[in-house]
Amino acid sequence: MGTWPERARLGRRVGTRIALITALLFGMMAFNVYAESDAREASFPASDITLVVPFGAGGATDILFRAIAEQAQTHLGSAIIPMNMPGNGATLGSQFVKQSPPDGYTLLGSHQTIDLAYIAGLSDYSHDAFIPIALLTRTVNIPATTAGHTLTQASELAALVKQRPGEVLIGIIPNSTDHFFWLHFFEQAGISSADIQFVRYPDTGAQVVALLGGELDVAMLNLPSAGALFDSGALVPLGVASDARLAALPEVPTLIEQGIALTNTTDRGVFAPLHTPPERVERLAHAFEQALQQPALIEALSYTHGSSVDFMPQEAYSRYLDAQYEQLQRLADNIAFER
Repeated sequence: MGTWPERARLGRRVGTRIALITALLFGMMAFNVYAESDAREASFPASDITLVVPFGAGGATDILFRAIAEQAQTHLGSAIIPMNMPGNGATLGSQFVKQSPPDGYTLLGSHQTIDLAYIAGLSDYSHDAFIPIALLTRTVNIPATTAGHTLTQASELAALVKQRPGEVLIGIIPNSTDHFFWLHFFEQAGISSADIQFVRYPDTGAQVVALLGGELDVAMLNLPSAGALFDSGALVPLGVASDARLAALPEVPTLIEQGIALTNTTDRGVFAPLHTPPERVERLAHAFEQALQQPALIEALSYTHGSSVDFMPQEAYSRYLDAQYEQLQRLADNIAFER
């Protein structure tokens, strides 16, 4: 058996070996975990990605995200499949993404509506409920009417409302960017919202159909949703809410030229559920950034869709959203957006 000191030394040696073996085993396990994690991230995405568009087919948001997704998927190595999910002021789709697994395979393509729905009390979450992947584009908004209408410019709307108080019909998607646009427009043009009638529609496509059918006097559109109809003369653009005229509509004056101090764009970006791994967020952002560097897409966005590329990665986009929210809240308080 040996003496006690010999037994003690032997015990210490055995204990040291056990400790070393244990440490080695744990180290190997940790290495395997990290290796497996690295392998998972390296293989991302391993399947198709769903891009939820919380509006109906045919609207500007749908058209733009489909065009961009088609290019982004070539840089990602997996298909990006847009899925329309309209309803409840665009909150049906955003809620679906908010509750989806944070694995990077379910994304949201949206704009200021996320915050506008929250400000209006339609939802209980703002953009803080998501990880912003990147801002992609800004689209100039265009008040429009149907061919043959007495209106030829946006500046004439105030006089029409004065002649027909309570009768002028204006289409909106409740609590969305066009609703906000019109309330802001009324403020700048000196029109009381009590003197017009809002007609509610689920999406821009439905408003286009209503205009073509003579069910509305005006609606807020844009080149993605109505460019071909402007070209054909079926619909008439009354002005563009930008600092300068659009290349695709050089004869249409800006609202500023018409004496209405208003510029207004719809700013579209991509969002992921909270806790999506940062490596995946970065990978997705990089794919969208590469897509937006393609000359053909840039030209189509600018000329055909009246949209400028304004790529802004996660941290910068997050700061922008915070600042924009404060601005939207101030303006909403001033123009009684709760209407």
